[in-house]
Amino acid sequence: MERIAFIGVGIMGTGMVRNLMKAGYELHIFARRPEKVEAIVSEGAILHSSISECVSSVDAVITMVGFPADVEEVYFGNGNILDSAREGLFLIDMTTTSPKLAKRIYVAGKEKNIHVLDAPVTGGDIGAKNGTLSILVGGEKNDYDKCHALFEAMGTNINYMGPAGAGQHAKLGNQILITGTIASVCEALTYVGKEGLNLDTFINAVENGAAGSNQLKALGKKMIVADYAPGFFIKHFIKDMKLAVEEAKEVGCNLDVLESVLSKYLELGSDYGDLGTQALIDYYKKKNLDWEELLER
Repeated sequence: MERIAFIGVGIMGTGMVRNLMKAGYELHIFARRPEKVEAIVSEGAILHSSISECVSSVDAVITMVGFPADVEEVYFGNGNILDSAREGLFLIDMTTTSPKLAKRIYVAGKEKNIHVLDAPVTGGDIGAKNGTLSILVGGEKNDYDKCHALFEAMGTNINYMGPAGAGQHAKLGNQILITGTIASVCEALTYVGKEGLNLDTFINAVENGAAGSNQLKALGKKMIVADYAPGFFIKHFIKDMKLAVEEAKEVGCNLDVLESVLSKYLELGSDYGDLGTQALIDYYKKKNLDWEELLER
């Protein structure tokens, strides 16, 4: 496996493409807005003008797009991947999307003797940049084994989760874990701030103890100074939470914390969609205290 097509070279995809090229793979890319991938093209990626052209002569196709509708479009829409993919090709969707859609792609690929894996990732833009992503893979075990070296170019914690759709279910479980954690970080900062403690000192004191978390370490101090540059977009997190709520309801699983945190993000409004998930602290700022006054303490 030497030639890889990559569709979805955004915040996450850019780092993943760079690491694949560092590992010696020849990268072919497609982007709706070519001006956004000029840097990666200058580093050696080969840009194509259409999906069909991009995937026609490669060994594997990786997709890392934004929403389930985008996944549907690139796999089933006009000029799509499945129509252009040759027999024996490996298709790997690394978008966080619906487990049902992952199964649908798998079935459509199976009918054409194409290998399909769902392989969503965790680790954010930093993990994508550093090649330290956790990768959660669903599909046939034999296909997973054949793609393991490819995954190793992008991640360090690679796990086979089960049949088609299992990778997506695992990723939704991961997102459920994050919802409670990020809200707890916001609530802790709000409480100790209200009590007059220095927020930087508080984070330094607890981040390596039992209450520490990646969310606290990565986002806590950004929350304090309102640095909302996205490592992971709120609009994508909302999409993931909604998918998790939908899947949970179908199996009769009541997830109160997930639904509560989702409601808080939705209350922030559409203006927050392109900000990072740490902007949830604004919900608490508006509800609980004068943040500017707090920072002067």
